[in-house]
Amino acid sequence: MKHEGVIRRVLVTEKGTRLAVENRYMLEVAVAANKFEIRQAVEKQFGVHVLKVNTQKYKGAMRTLRNRRVVRESDWKRAIVTVKAGERIEIV
Repeated sequence: MKHEGVIRRVLVTEKGTRLAVENRYMLEVAVAANKFEIRQAVEKQFGVHVLKVNTQKYKGAMRTLRNRRVVRESDWKRAIVTVKAGERIEIV
């Protein structure tokens, strides 16, 4: 998998803000990406040293549209990346 397609976005949430104090950042990543690919992509894109990568997979939510048709959103994957002390991922 190419590095450009691995990281979808940095997740800015209450939990993500708490984790940022501990040098940990939450990212939405490609479902097919593994921990090694995520580590390489983060190091290349943000210029930091990654110490640890934890991942979680989520099933897409069921939604009911106005015409009562039920659709399922896409599955997605979250990664919590721990970076070296003193380094930061800039959230834009």
